[in-house]
Amino acid sequence: MRPLITALLLLLSLSAAAQPVRLNGSTLDGQRFSLEALRGKVVMLFFWNTDCAPCIQKMPELRENAAGWRGKPFELVLVSTDRDRAAALSYLQTLKTMAKNGPAMPALWAGDLTFGAPLAAPAAVPLMLVIDAKGNIVARHAGRMAPEAWDDVADLLP
Repeated sequence: MRPLITALLLLLSLSAAAQPVRLNGSTLDGQRFSLEALRGKVVMLFFWNTDCAPCIQKMPELRENAAGWRGKPFELVLVSTDRDRAAALSYLQTLKTMAKNGPAMPALWAGDLTFGAPLAAPAAVPLMLVIDAKGNIVARHAGRMAPEAWDDVADLLP
């Protein structure tokens, strides 16, 4: 089955679920991470990898929007699906060096995470999930990210 079709089927199955998303593990810098700890905030999960040109091209926009929403109940969480953890870590360290004043955001590697239903690592990237303050997926954007993705987040913020 083609990866895009697989991702779409995953998204359809997610829409049928009414339970909050669970995601636990550690960040690339070794901190404990739990999506549940972010309840009360709007969360954008961005699944990406270093081999995905559209993903890399979106990083400046992601960082800029996250910086613009500082002080709001919003969290951008990057989830790398790279086969090798070191590839994601290296890219993010370079990004951090180049953009020293950028917003702090959790950066995760899918191999270090435990996904709880209804969430699973996607078959294709980029994939963006918008999660409301209650922990429910309210929007999905697969493939090149449309500007409407930001509207989905903005609509949920106070």
